[in-house]
Amino acid sequence: MDMSDAVAEPEHEPAKSGKKPLIIGVVLALAGGGGGFYAATSGLIPFGNHPMDEAQMGDDSHGEVATDESEGGQDQMPMPIGDIAYVEVDPITISLDGSQSARHLRFRAKLEVNADYEDDVMAIIPRVTDVMNSYLRALELHDLTGPSALTRLRAQMLRRVQVVTGNGRVRDLLIMEFVLN
Repeated sequence: MDMSDAVAEPEHEPAKSGKKPLIIGVVLALAGGGGGFYAATSGLIPFGNHPMDEAQMGDDSHGEVATDESEGGQDQMPMPIGDIAYVEVDPITISLDGSQSARHLRFRAKLEVNADYEDDVMAIIPRVTDVMNSYLRALELHDLTGPSALTRLRAQMLRRVQVVTGNGRVRDLLIMEFVLN
């Protein structure tokens, strides 16, 4: 066999993937992120728990809306205050099992409720206190410390209180005292 008889096969180089698809992807991601940010901050996308949500505002005749013009005349959507009331929750003191010495937690809170439901919530305050007491007693010392502990505990207790009191009655849980000693 002669070298001239041999058919030389050309070497196949793997197809180069250009940077063009990567650049297009990055540009589209930035444009989508910027558009989403604008839509969310300008109010184009309605969120379920937006402060101006009609389900939370109720009837416009219930409360006056305060405006703050100290921002240099910028048009801002004022927050409706509405008719609200505060219901005191009985103070709770629990002992925590510590490694060397017993520690105590003193907890006191108020519930921000829609004024129409103030009497309903006051009637079931013993049940609310029981739910909060049960939750706090189930915690350990490391659950109560840390930078986000109070925020997490507040959210957990608020959800439990809202389940007990019924939907739409309790707007917020305000922690008045949270002392570990």
